[in-house]
Amino acid sequence: MEKMNSAVERMKMLVGMEVDEEEASAQQSDSFIDDFNRNCTLSTTQRFYGFAICLASGLACTLLSMLVFFNPIKFGIAFTLGNLLALGSTGFLIGPKRQVTMMLDPVRIYATAIYLASIIIALFCALYVHNKFLTLFAIILEFGALIW
Repeated sequence: MEKMNSAVERMKMLVGMEVDEEEASAQQSDSFIDDFNRNCTLSTTQRFYGFAICLASGLACTLLSMLVFFNPIKFGIAFTLGNLLALGSTGFLIGPKRQVTMMLDPVRIYATAIYLASIIIALFCALYVHNKFLTLFAIILEFGALIW
């Protein structure tokens, strides 16, 4: 029975639900992320709706970017927007604080740094530099970090 209770508590934490009110009040701190996380309380249904809408929008942008594949600048913008929406969709499921914590985990820190840097580089090359080769290179880096 104890294993069942711990499994239920882990599932609650995974979707961002409070496990115990006393533990939650004892762990409150004054950091910006904690304040932000406390103010972003959504029901489970709202979380799933937000997840589904962001994921569907992200997949739509990513798939629609294939239509402009031979124009790397438009492709870079659409593909990067799709990836950002898909990344934001998981924030609805597990919460922004837990997502950032998981992304900054020592195992994932290099992939996260390369992924975020390649998103910034891709948007910079597509919007300001207008260089097709640099944009395509940044998109390849972005895709590689995403797979990693």
